[in-house]
Amino acid sequence: MKAVVFYAPGDIRVEEVERPVCRAGEALVKVDACAVCGSDMKAARTGNVRIKPPRIMGHEFTGLIVQKGDRVDDIAPENYAVGDRIVMATSVSCGECLYCRRGQRNLCVNLAPMGYSFDGGMAEYVAIPEQAILNGHLLKTPNSLPAETAALAEPVSCAINSIEQCNVKQGDTVVIIGAGPMGILNACIARAYGASKIIFAELNPQRLKQCEQFRFDRLINPSEEDLKQVIMDETDGYGADTVIVAAPAAAPQEQALELVRKQGNVMLFASLPAGKSMLNIDSRLIHYKELRVLGSSDSTPEHVRKAVEILSSKSFPAEAIVTHRLPLDGIEQAFELMRSGESLRVTLIPGKAKLG
Repeated sequence: MKAVVFYAPGDIRVEEVERPVCRAGEALVKVDACAVCGSDMKAARTGNVRIKPPRIMGHEFTGLIVQKGDRVDDIAPENYAVGDRIVMATSVSCGECLYCRRGQRNLCVNLAPMGYSFDGGMAEYVAIPEQAILNGHLLKTPNSLPAETAALAEPVSCAINSIEQCNVKQGDTVVIIGAGPMGILNACIARAYGASKIIFAELNPQRLKQCEQFRFDRLINPSEEDLKQVIMDETDGYGADTVIVAAPAAAPQEQALELVRKQGNVMLFASLPAGKSMLNIDSRLIHYKELRVLGSSDSTPEHVRKAVEILSSKSFPAEAIVTHRLPLDGIEQAFELMRSGESLRVTLIPGKAKLG
């Protein structure tokens, strides 16, 4: 089969590899869509110490079960059948550590992600490991859900984790800094959870232009407008209920403390590069405003289950989020579209020779 294989930073190959064998306790899935994540691009360019090369990349995938190994019916928490469409909570947990026992599987001390520890979904077929099935990481979706929409389940689940930690509710004002695909997904989920006003801040004019179709309440370029003043004007001087920083830069993370109301939430959604992650923040703002400064990493199977429910609703703008569709051979083109800011989510479609 054809697959996108990571060998080393700067050495990503699309090549023919052996189709995975479906062993006992595993399921074999024929992949029909795999979205490309920013973490895939970073790994391809600068590497990731967690990847054990050579490794098939990709964790935002969906497909149809074509084979079940022996014992799957005995170990799986739900019934699977050949022909079922599936998605995954793709950072596979151990099921035994403190965090797993508390239901916080995304924080497992022994996480084994697809595309890092196990071969991923940028391929025609992927084997779902026994550990993933046993611990509930394999989830069924309605077969009627289009493949390109279902492939968004993993990134949408990460946004759900973020929004739930911020306790976003009916009537809230939410500010998103960074109008990339994950910023937009955070905004869409905030809207689904009841936020009444969503304000975007983004320096890239092309990114702001892409936001227009989603009909958010305010789009701000901080190089042209005073972000803090706009937010205070929009909130009668109180500040936002929640500010989510989805841009991987220190300055907006530091400024976010000034943009929220008392007892507001600051979500540091985007991680900063290793070695460049220190912040200079005013601790008095945290103290006297009783702020909650939060982080969000990955998602649990329950978040993915909620993501499938939201993606199945007609109100979710999946078609606007998937901006480009490419064959596996188009992986470098996908990275360039992402780097330039021209795309939101690029989806790879295995088996297709030419797409747009």
